[in-house]
Amino acid sequence: MLEEMMLEKKVWAVVGANNDPKKYGNMIYKKLKSKGYKVYPVNPGYEAVEGDPCYKNLSSLPEKPDVIDMVISHKRGKPVLEEAASLGIQNIWLQPGTYNDEIMDFIAEKGLTAVQACVLVALV
Repeated sequence: MLEEMMLEKKVWAVVGANNDPKKYGNMIYKKLKSKGYKVYPVNPGYEAVEGDPCYKNLSSLPEKPDVIDMVISHKRGKPVLEEAASLGIQNIWLQPGTYNDEIMDFIAEKGLTAVQACVLVALV
C-alpha cells in the first residue's frame, strides 16, 4: 500500500510547519519527529520551528527528503509541487484540505506519487 511505503521512508519535509501547537503543521512536525523520522520544517514565515532551523523552500534543505508532507492550502500548493518535481522529489503526502482537482491533475501530469490521508492518523 502506498501509505505504508511512504511511512517506511525516514527523511521528510513538512511544508507549512509552524510553532502553534493548535495547528496541524506543528502537530505533524512533532509527531513525525517523535516517531524517529528525520524531519525538516519548510515555511518562509519562520526562522525556526520547535527550536530547529526552518527552511524557506525545498531547494534550501540540506538534503533531499524522501517524502513531502503538504500542510498548506491547495491555493499555495502548486509552486511547492513544481519545486518538488524539479528537485526529483517523488513522494507527496497530502493532508486533508491541501488538495483539489487541479493539484491532483498536476501531480499526475508530473508523474509524482501522492497519498491523501492524515499522517497523524496513519502514525498512531
